[in-house]
Amino acid sequence: MPKFDEKGLIPAIIQDRHTGEVLMLGYMNQEALDRTLAGDDVWFYSRSRQELWHKGETSGNYLKVCSVSLDCDQDTILVQADPCGPVCHTGNRTCFFQTLRER
Repeated sequence: MPKFDEKGLIPAIIQDRHTGEVLMLGYMNQEALDRTLAGDDVWFYSRSRQELWHKGETSGNYLKVCSVSLDCDQDTILVQADPCGPVCHTGNRTCFFQTLRER
């Protein structure tokens, strides 16, 4: 059973199922998780807008759900997905494109 925080949210890491690349981190409430588990697309809860968010609804860059897993502490979700275009709102493939350190 997922452990939601005091605001009723749980972090969800989105990973490209083919490459293993981490695409983004979002937050889900119970309804977003239920819709993600029941359907084909990933849903989130937007903390800034305080509403349910169907990823790709505006941009067309949907995330197609392949698998949903819970970590060992049950406080983080991992979604493996097929991205339908860039994931980041900046147009980048992933939200993690700003390198702070590299060896």
